[in-house]
Amino acid sequence: MSERLTEEQVYALAKKRVEARRDFAIHLIVYLGVNTLLVCLWLFVTGRGFPWFVFPLGGWGIGVVCHFFSTRVHREAERVRSASVEREAEKIRAEGP
Repeated sequence: MSERLTEEQVYALAKKRVEARRDFAIHLIVYLGVNTLLVCLWLFVTGRGFPWFVFPLGGWGIGVVCHFFSTRVHREAERVRSASVEREAEKIRAEGP
């Protein structure tokens, strides 16, 4: 049998997940806003020369993608890992000490 979480643990985990999603959304909004301004600067101020905005856009974009994976995909990997540990624990219980 799997270990049941207390109501406090469930609430703490839910709060942590909601905060992680909110933090990612803020990161994405700031990324889009700042990079939109950089592209506008390139278009209207610097005379459309070399597209220098791609460097901050790409570098910061890597950070946004990593943040996405750490908040969304990591949770699924955690669930799979937990299930694997539980299966192994069941095998050990069945075999005995």
